[in-house]
Amino acid sequence: MTHDYELTFNDYLAILKRRKIHIIVTFLAVLIVSTAVALLIPPVYQSVGTILVESQQISTEMVKSGDTTFADERIEVIKQRVMTRSNLLGIIEKYHLFSDDKASLQPSELIDLMRKSISVEMLSADQGKGRGTATIAFRVIFESRYPDIAHKVANDIVTLFLAENAKSRTERATETNEFLTEEADRLKLALEDVENRVATYKQQYSGALPEHMDMHMSMIQRTEGDLKDIERESKSTQEELRYLEIELEAAKAGVGARSANQPQVANPEAELVKLKNDLLNASAIYKENHPTIKSLKRKIKLLENAESAKPADQKGDTSNLISSSTDPEAALRVEKVKAQIESSKIRLQSLTQQQASLRSKIGQLESQVTMSPQVERGLMALQRDYETAKSKYDEIRSKQNNAKINVNLEEENKAERFTLLEPPQMPDKPIRPDRKKIFVMGLFLAIGAAVALVMLMESLDKRVRGLEFLTSVVGVRPIGVIPYINTQAELSQNRGRYKYIIIIFIVFLIISLSLVHFMWMPLDMLFYKLMAKFE
Repeated sequence: MTHDYELTFNDYLAILKRRKIHIIVTFLAVLIVSTAVALLIPPVYQSVGTILVESQQISTEMVKSGDTTFADERIEVIKQRVMTRSNLLGIIEKYHLFSDDKASLQPSELIDLMRKSISVEMLSADQGKGRGTATIAFRVIFESRYPDIAHKVANDIVTLFLAENAKSRTERATETNEFLTEEADRLKLALEDVENRVATYKQQYSGALPEHMDMHMSMIQRTEGDLKDIERESKSTQEELRYLEIELEAAKAGVGARSANQPQVANPEAELVKLKNDLLNASAIYKENHPTIKSLKRKIKLLENAESAKPADQKGDTSNLISSSTDPEAALRVEKVKAQIESSKIRLQSLTQQQASLRSKIGQLESQVTMSPQVERGLMALQRDYETAKSKYDEIRSKQNNAKINVNLEEENKAERFTLLEPPQMPDKPIRPDRKKIFVMGLFLAIGAAVALVMLMESLDKRVRGLEFLTSVVGVRPIGVIPYINTQAELSQNRGRYKYIIIIFIVFLIISLSLVHFMWMPLDMLFYKLMAKFE
């Protein structure tokens, strides 16, 4: 037979009365266990030190920092250096950490426990204008069961962070400076090698360097002008030599008769007039010391000397020469003219040599001018190598100077640094466990456990209880109901249960008051506060 019966409020009250022992026992058991857990869990104390990341004291526009990494990255690197095996084992041995578990744990396990007890929290600030956040400080945290140990170890770890930061930054700046110094020396040698190659190349092609092009062109023009002058002087010397030969013949005429086939000047007077006209025209063009002027004057002088050396009876007649007796003055004149002829020949030979020398010089200069484009191409290649080497050297020198400044900044503590903003304090209360929370959770858990137990027991109990339930089962309402009659033994058993309940309640009350006294507020202070409120 099926039945559908809904429990009423009275039924629930009946269930509570019927299962009150189970409810109370379950509730107290769970509550006592949760209270014991709250009391027996060892406390964990936390000591915190705050380190400020200070920016560089000198403006970065004047001196650029050598460290371009982000603050959180540097902090993480320093954290790894601080939390090395040797450092952590040293702290463990110094303060006898984990002494209860030390015998059963290996060193690696102790280090893992130590690392779990240490944490680093970044403190960031918004930079504004869409630039994101930046780490401005960080906190070093250490947790321990003992407040004094937490305080001492946190102090040591903070000191390690500060020391490691100063050490790493100084070492980084020093190593950077040393590397840049070595690199600058190497580039200096390379630059000097290129300079030597440029100097050797310029020395090898000194006459064909492009910067000498204008000088060579002007020298060619000047040399060509000198060559033309020498050529004119050579022609003048040749003419002078011809007139000296005429003068020699005229002088010989004063010493002895000419032979029949001896050359004669057809008309010396006309030649003299012509030379004087040429001298007059040349004087209007050239200066007094010009070779043409000098040559014309010598020719005129030679012809005048030749005319003056003729006998008086021969000055008007040049067709027939008459032998005369030897004249000492005429002989001396002949020797003098011969000496002049020899001198003119020597001068003509010298002028010829000078012409050859000037032509050779012009050829050499033209060859150097022709070679100049090739020499310029090779020189430009060397100059490019030189400029490249010089730019690299100048760049590394600039970086080296900046590195030296960074070393000074680190040594004088003017660069970015870690400053202890708040040293670790002695913790005055544990951060874990939250005994109040555990107690409250235990209270709700005890209530839930008691309710769950009652529901389970009721669902397993198939007995029919109550008039209404019986009516729903049989479908007929009973004529009468006989109540349950307790025997004397059952009454004695119920009185014993009440005693146990009272004892359990007293124990629960004592435990509750103890929790209030030790976890929240001493009872005397709580009493005075309550009295003050009532007053």
